[in-house]
Amino acid sequence: MQGLRDATRPAPDALFTAIADYVIDFSAASPDARDTARYCLMDSLGCALLALGFPACVERLGPIVPGAELRDGARVPGTAYVLDPVKAAFDIGTAIRWLDYNDTWLAAEWGHPSDNLGAILAAADYVCRRDGPGRQRLLMADVLTAMIQAHEIQGVLALENAFNRVGLDHVLLVRIASTAVATRLLGGARAQIVDAVSNAWLDGGALRAYRHAPNTGPRKSWAAGDATSRGVRHALMALAGEPGYPSALSAPVWGFEDALMRGARIRLARPLGSYVMENVLFKIAYPAEFHAQTAVEAAIELHPEVAGRIDDIESITIETQEAACRIIDKTGPLANPADRDHCLQYMVAVALIHGELTAAHYEDEAAADPRIDALRARMTVVENETFTKEYFDPEKRAIGNAVQVRFTDGTATRRVAIDYPLGHRKRRAEGIPLLVEKFRRNVRSRFDEPRARELESVFDDLDRLEAMPVDEFMTLWVERR
Repeated sequence: MQGLRDATRPAPDALFTAIADYVIDFSAASPDARDTARYCLMDSLGCALLALGFPACVERLGPIVPGAELRDGARVPGTAYVLDPVKAAFDIGTAIRWLDYNDTWLAAEWGHPSDNLGAILAAADYVCRRDGPGRQRLLMADVLTAMIQAHEIQGVLALENAFNRVGLDHVLLVRIASTAVATRLLGGARAQIVDAVSNAWLDGGALRAYRHAPNTGPRKSWAAGDATSRGVRHALMALAGEPGYPSALSAPVWGFEDALMRGARIRLARPLGSYVMENVLFKIAYPAEFHAQTAVEAAIELHPEVAGRIDDIESITIETQEAACRIIDKTGPLANPADRDHCLQYMVAVALIHGELTAAHYEDEAAADPRIDALRARMTVVENETFTKEYFDPEKRAIGNAVQVRFTDGTATRRVAIDYPLGHRKRRAEGIPLLVEKFRRNVRSRFDEPRARELESVFDDLDRLEAMPVDEFMTLWVERR
């Protein structure tokens, strides 16, 4: 394999070396980024625990071959599974992502940077528990650093590179970021990170078909788990000597840019640091696709005005951003929960009727309420150009929506417009106590009161959390048989 590194091959694409240099050299994350990473870890694991109450999620977890568990593998929080790190990454990432309730990043491309925790926790736990000379004692400080780095790689690549425009799904950025940080956590050097990342780009990208009618389905809930597990696989292969492909991005005709991006060049919009973690969006109140968060909040605010007049509603106008018009403006039948939680009209209808929106509202039983589709039929979704402009403004990064209801007697509700969702950085002071409360509820969905309090206490002090060995942290989350 060393023959593939000879002088006839080009230098690695600049993006590969920029990512590798960042992962190797960066350590000075801002205090704000490290503190936000603590809350992100807490929230993501809480989302995973809540998802374990849904059979469709649990069915996809566990060893690929029944009974093929390991003594020194990686643990899957909330379960008793001990798996090889590739499958453990899949399971952790899938559980975190299942309910569409973990953090979000919105730009030219969208995504959920905490999806990378599948690779980060699986690789770090495996490193701490494996036998032999490769055994290390990684600390939770290393996990938080890897989270900041994965958020940054995924999020900065998303700022100006719109993979959705060519039909590719955002989880390819999870694979890129997970590959880079997992290679580092597993002990890889700069050259091995470059090789692993080049192979991750050669995988191409998953198609977005599973997110859109008529093909919407549960794959959108495990696609990120698949991507983050693929990152661990590329990392392990690089450490075993698998060579890289230096112009996997830029090679004429055959490279990623020409073959899949119609010639568009992939670029980093800003230097890699800790910008994304500092500005990440939390889903605090509603398990809803993030472009709809402020629409749901506006509908809940209107609920008292419309709850007793649902049958008298003549029309509902939803003003939103261009991105929401493209990806969650859906009419016609909705086939399953995966379809419903990405339908702007469905989410607004539930919020107007019930004054809340929970994961259970996407299930078949709740969807059978005839009032939901009746309201959807009366809705008009329009782009508000100001919302679109402020969505892309780096100084604002707003995600605005407005909702107004008109009745058959000619009266109307207020027009409720909300620019920033509860999980936005501009609402951190308001949001963090509610994020903690969300975690308290989620952890009790899986564990009894004493264990719930034990897990809550882990996040009380950042310094104490960072000093904790990863394997000790992961032990706290094991389901005791």
